[in-house]
Amino acid sequence: MTTVTKVKLWTPGDWNAFFGFGTNILVNLLVLTGLLRFVLKMPDEIVFGRILPATGLMLFLSTMYYARLAYKLAQKSGRDDVCALPSGISVPHMFVVVFVIMLPISLSTGDPVKGWEAGLTWVFIQSFVLMLGGFIAPYIRKVTPRAALLGTLAGVSVAFISLRPALEMYMTPVLGVVCFAVILAGWFGGVRYFKGMPAGLVAIAAGTVIAWASTAMGLNYGGMSLSNVAASFANFGFSVPLPAVDHVFSGFEFLGVILVTAIPFGIYDLVEAMDNVESAAAGGDSYPTTRVLTADGVVSLIGCLMGNPFINAVYIGHPGWKSMGGRIGYSAATGSAVLVLSWLGIIALMASLIPVVAISPILLYIGMLIGAQAFQETPKTHAPAVILALMPHLAAWGKLQIDNALGAAGTSAAAVGLDKLGQAGVLYHGLEVLGGGAILGGLILGAMASFIIERELFKAAVFALVGAVCTFIGLIHGEAIGFAQSLPVAFSYLAVSGILLLSAKSAKAAVTAEADAGEGECSPIIAGSQGIS
Repeated sequence: MTTVTKVKLWTPGDWNAFFGFGTNILVNLLVLTGLLRFVLKMPDEIVFGRILPATGLMLFLSTMYYARLAYKLAQKSGRDDVCALPSGISVPHMFVVVFVIMLPISLSTGDPVKGWEAGLTWVFIQSFVLMLGGFIAPYIRKVTPRAALLGTLAGVSVAFISLRPALEMYMTPVLGVVCFAVILAGWFGGVRYFKGMPAGLVAIAAGTVIAWASTAMGLNYGGMSLSNVAASFANFGFSVPLPAVDHVFSGFEFLGVILVTAIPFGIYDLVEAMDNVESAAAGGDSYPTTRVLTADGVVSLIGCLMGNPFINAVYIGHPGWKSMGGRIGYSAATGSAVLVLSWLGIIALMASLIPVVAISPILLYIGMLIGAQAFQETPKTHAPAVILALMPHLAAWGKLQIDNALGAAGTSAAAVGLDKLGQAGVLYHGLEVLGGGAILGGLILGAMASFIIERELFKAAVFALVGAVCTFIGLIHGEAIGFAQSLPVAFSYLAVSGILLLSAKSAKAAVTAEADAGEGECSPIIAGSQGIS
């Protein structure tokens, strides 16, 4: 194999990926800043003086590490198209740690600092789950069909990455749809903008101009105002992260509440990172799963010890950044930019200048690519398995929408009554059960379906048995970790496993008989699966 003597650290395509990925990270930073300030009522001196500088440091370390990993892969493989893994704050965890851990503790104690400390402890525990889990992830990835890995990832992309941006775009179509058209034309249609300007930058610039022009005309698309811009300057200043070890260990007084979500979400991270490494491999870049998971755990640990209550994760979206020309430099450049923004307090200013809806189309674009990859990079016969892997995520999204709507009305599903919801066509309990532990549940369902399609019923039975165990201890189809959780579902998986085991021998005999009868010609199902490694 040819060895690259000099790897390019920056290519023209890195500009596209830098503005696309950079704005993705910026959106997340703007969202978490809003959560900290307006939901948790965290003092600005903690938000801008402690948390954001620590978050910036964690993101800088992460993006630099993955740039270096890509550099080493390019050297080793002799290829010039290697793309660094994208990484950043885990978005699902951002909301979980805020609304499930930090907010309840802040409200019960009357002290948002206590909520911050609980969030730090939550990340501390998850970091070790990731580091230890990194050593078993390669084996899981080896025995799990690609349709299951990419299918459950597609579920995340459709439900939790694509839908919200799409809704935001059509709530403000003058901004969102126009910016989306710029993105589609540039990244799908091959349109080149003004002297090669990245499509992501053009879309953001166009959206910002439209938003401020509409404000000047009294229409106020995007919610821009000069008073918000003026207020943002109060947060300027140089702030470096300071050790927060004492705050981390202060949060251990809430350990019982923390463990309920820290362990299952640590496993979520394990599966999600594994899926994203598989996604990168499908795109041509094979990274070592153990090193990826260990790195996520280490940088998250460093971040929380310096005051950051949000965990780091390898992002969904590698094929998207690669397709728009991203290689090595975009990752390092994004990390450096985030460090400057967070340490100088510039994020508040950017939040007041750029309408979020101008950035939403970029997230929808990434979601589209990931959803498509699940079908493009798996055998055609496995398409039903991909659809099945999507289902738990759609259920989880539906339940979240119902919970949020009822919460805004000052009530809950339990208060309204599941029977009344059922009479209105809302199968709330079904959404709750199917959507519990969606990413792991989608993987198990997708694997079972893939192996059944391939008539490898013994392997399907093993995954059904895993599903029974995971359900029994509350990792999937339940709301809490413990023993004897969701017993009817656990028993159902166990029964399926038994049926598949009993059927495995006859299915194998049927395949042999078909092959003999057809004189070497396989059935359509078997023929469609040829070439699977």
